[in-house]
Amino acid sequence: MELCRSVYRSVEVVVVLGDITKVNVDAIVNPANTLMIMGGGVAKAIKNAGGEEIEIEARSKAPVPIGKAIATTAGKLRCRYVIHAPTVERPGDRSDEFKVRAAVKAALNLAKDLNISSIALPGMGTGVGGVPIDTASRIMIEEIKSHIDEGTSLKTIMLVSIDQALAKEFCRWLNEILR
Repeated sequence: MELCRSVYRSVEVVVVLGDITKVNVDAIVNPANTLMIMGGGVAKAIKNAGGEEIEIEARSKAPVPIGKAIATTAGKLRCRYVIHAPTVERPGDRSDEFKVRAAVKAALNLAKDLNISSIALPGMGTGVGGVPIDTASRIMIEEIKSHIDEGTSLKTIMLVSIDQALAKEFCRWLNEILR
């Protein structure tokens, strides 16, 4: 369910309350760990919906440092790619503002390198990573704005959450930062 949207420099940024594994975009983002173990949170949901092959391919490219991102096939998912952008070193670790910013930037830059037109991001670092939703959502919108300002292939950026409080924070910052 769409909650809000904004158009910034001809890029549509949409906030959706729902399941990221079911959205219709070119790529979805996994807030990964550097080892690419898909054992919990959004990563587990992606693996469960898309298949083990996503994790097998991702782990073959590990370790992936924070600030870098990799793309894998998407298995049974609708999208073409899963972009894995680490927000923590190891499964269960805590994230922080720097790691969230670095992960979002890496995911968006890889989307540009892949020349795709649509991407969906969940809350980065907000689950097990423990970054407060107001902080993470603000950083994510700031990085989206910066990415668009630098030039992008993206036409649609979707922020997707199953958590209503996070989705509302996305909308709050979207309205404040992307005017």
